[in-house]
Amino acid sequence: MAKIVPFKAVRPTRDKVCLVTCRSYEEYVNAELAAQLDFNPLSFLHILKPAYTNQETVSFEKRYKQVHQKYEEFKNEIILVKDKKPAIYIHKIVTKTQSFIGIIAGTSVADYCNEIIKKHEDIIAFRVRLLKEYMKYSEFNTEPVLMTYPDNKTIEDWIFNCTQKLADFEFSTTKKEIHYLWKIEDPLEINWIQNIFEKTESLYIADGHHRTEALKLLSEENTDTQNTSKNHILSYLISENNVKIYEFNRLVKDLNGLTKEEFMIALQKNFSIENKLQQPFQPSQKHHFGMYLDNEFYSLVLRKENEIFKSALDSLDTQILYKEVLLPILGIEDLRNDERIEYLSGKQSVLEVKNKIDQGEFEIGFILFPSNIGEIKALADANLIMPPKSTYIEPKFRSGLVVYEL
Repeated sequence: MAKIVPFKAVRPTRDKVCLVTCRSYEEYVNAELAAQLDFNPLSFLHILKPAYTNQETVSFEKRYKQVHQKYEEFKNEIILVKDKKPAIYIHKIVTKTQSFIGIIAGTSVADYCNEIIKKHEDIIAFRVRLLKEYMKYSEFNTEPVLMTYPDNKTIEDWIFNCTQKLADFEFSTTKKEIHYLWKIEDPLEINWIQNIFEKTESLYIADGHHRTEALKLLSEENTDTQNTSKNHILSYLISENNVKIYEFNRLVKDLNGLTKEEFMIALQKNFSIENKLQQPFQPSQKHHFGMYLDNEFYSLVLRKENEIFKSALDSLDTQILYKEVLLPILGIEDLRNDERIEYLSGKQSVLEVKNKIDQGEFEIGFILFPSNIGEIKALADANLIMPPKSTYIEPKFRSGLVVYEL
């Protein structure tokens, strides 16, 4: 029942691709961003962040129109070129530790509205509106929504066969990643893979919930019946077992007025606690937690009598930590907006939790076991929402590699 469509992508020319594509600009620190913009005139960052030195003085609408203007300049200078035929694309990303491979295509906004494309994260309305306005005035999308499909040997065999030929793009990045891109424009091939996906009952959004919702709003506002591009979502479709899911660890600035002894007594009501002293501890299974407090690591294990769960949400480690510790003991009600809590991706060493607390900015840290794709699907199927900052999911994409025009 899931629909995918080909499209005429706008892409860098083969000789410029490694200079054009970039990480999402939020990933750059200011000095790195300025250096890229000063010394690489081909970087897609010039499109994403035009007039970066004084952007705060420019209205959102004017800034987004500047994005579109700069994008058109890149096309006029033949830095970016639009494909002549509709195609779908296979994109492979090889990192130092893992390889990801998936299909870039358009998915259906109608499928999202009809819950064939399923979500598991909450959204911030203001951020959705900004994204919608951004895409409305820039008239393109270059960040695919990461969606998973159930493991399917037929699709994997097809991808394998398609990738035996020379890639259209092959390039490395300063992060020591290797990227490959294959263009599939044969109508018979496209029709065949479309028919395979039509037998797939559901797709699951892994990353890109705000972008998907923004595209839904953009589609609803579209009055041009001839323009069907706004009815589709630029998507990266990947086998569910090929995604990498990391946890987000929690850092809290204080013990909510409690002494260490009072806090530990409150914690013992629901957890078995073992002092690991200076030995860094990372949990190796669900319902086990690490904690760093007062220069020592602890193992926390949820007591068996507490393992009574009424829903997929209740059994999530992030929800357990919130319901049993963060809310009742530490007084943190709003996980998204409370300034006393911050989050650290599990991609970083557990020692980074220790370092941040030892430096005095935080008093306590909690180390979690990562969620798995089964938990994400169970939540999405039950129309439940994960707590904020529950997962950090890879792969992440480079802007400017494949552009979908709206």
